[in-house]
Amino acid sequence: MNVVLAAACAGLVMAVVGMAYTDSPAADKDQLLIAAAERNDVESVRRLLRDGAGVQARDQQGRTGLLASTYHNHVEVAKLLIEAGADVNAQDALQNSPLLLAGASGYLEILKLTLTAHPDFTIYNRYGGTALIPACERGHVTVVKELLKTKIDVNHVNRLGWTALLEAILLSDGGPAHQEIVRLLLAAGADPNLPDHDGATPLRHALQKGHRVIADLLRAAGARE
Repeated sequence: MNVVLAAACAGLVMAVVGMAYTDSPAADKDQLLIAAAERNDVESVRRLLRDGAGVQARDQQGRTGLLASTYHNHVEVAKLLIEAGADVNAQDALQNSPLLLAGASGYLEILKLTLTAHPDFTIYNRYGGTALIPACERGHVTVVKELLKTKIDVNHVNRLGWTALLEAILLSDGGPAHQEIVRLLLAAGADPNLPDHDGATPLRHALQKGHRVIADLLRAAGARE
């Protein structure tokens, strides 16, 4: 009986402590908001916003609630937070912002939401790149189309020495998705002769990779080897 009673008392203490933590200022509504956003708890996000939780607060990883929701593609939560004034340019410890992360991950709906908030296209990821570059590399055609409607720099060069066009060639299988992305980039003004840091042109890379369709697209746009 003593053991059972002790266990019951311990459980009661833990419950009280948990309630105290949740209700105490130290529990921090801001952190509760981030946690709710990450687990896609829409009603808790709404309630915490009504209760004054701050949308710009960050967790230990530097993530805002908006970033936490973007990592998991929680569209409705992201919409609520953006409408509440969440900063679409805020970057976490990995230098991801909502726009950069949505672009790289192919999360079209969240990407569109970030674009309505007029993001800063000169904020770059940890490789010094725009949202467009990894979207091209990973074959996210619809995301690329959306980004090319904006003022994003189609010829931006990241720290690896690569443009969106180069990554669509170098880091792809040359299949239909990347062929379409190359078409889109060239139509949007991508320079077919802008080389990498070693002086290798997009056409040279396409030929070396055996991407014949892409090579033909580049030649038609005036590319030189």
